[in-house]
Amino acid sequence: MTEIIAGIEIPDTPIAKAATDLVREAADDLLYDHSRRVYLWGSLKARYRGLEVDPEAAYVGAMFHDLGLTEKYRTRNRRFEVDGAELALAFLLEHGYSEYDARQVWYAIALHTTPELPMYLAPEIAVVTLGVETDVLGFDLDQVTEDEVKAVTAAHPRPDFKKGIIKAFYEGMKDRPDSTFGTMNDDVIAHFEANFRRADFVSVIQDNAWPE
Repeated sequence: MTEIIAGIEIPDTPIAKAATDLVREAADDLLYDHSRRVYLWGSLKARYRGLEVDPEAAYVGAMFHDLGLTEKYRTRNRRFEVDGAELALAFLLEHGYSEYDARQVWYAIALHTTPELPMYLAPEIAVVTLGVETDVLGFDLDQVTEDEVKAVTAAHPRPDFKKGIIKAFYEGMKDRPDSTFGTMNDDVIAHFEANFRRADFVSVIQDNAWPE
């Protein structure tokens, strides 16, 4: 039976089911429920904007977007967004997606912490950022109804989510602080580590190997 939450259908395809199983096995309840909410919020926001989105691709993007924070899938030498993007790319290619279509999901995940840019790209890219910005940052909550909020949070509750997601970000990135350069993620490291020194873009320019 198709699962419908707040008027949004959860894709009932073999690929979507495999994605759910993979994320359910790797992630705790906080990240699993967050990822499902990202799909739901993003789909609601896409509908509000009149965007036509491939639900299966959007679902995989939403479900995989934070896998780079998990113990099983995070690396120690690259941005957590790229960890999830690479995993999704391999997963979709293995399940028969074309390189082009799988790459759109790669972009959706890799760019989900990059403000504004995803909104100018394919709907499957934009929808993940729309969902993340809703669930984590509380952007544009007026674009979802009170009944939709109740339905989504009843299916996937968010107990103490603000504190929990900040901690999850830190746990997923604390071993690779250099990967946060040029992103908002360095705010997370600085929140937990008083001695953290952010890389400075101007200093990188001024102090690089060019002789002038």
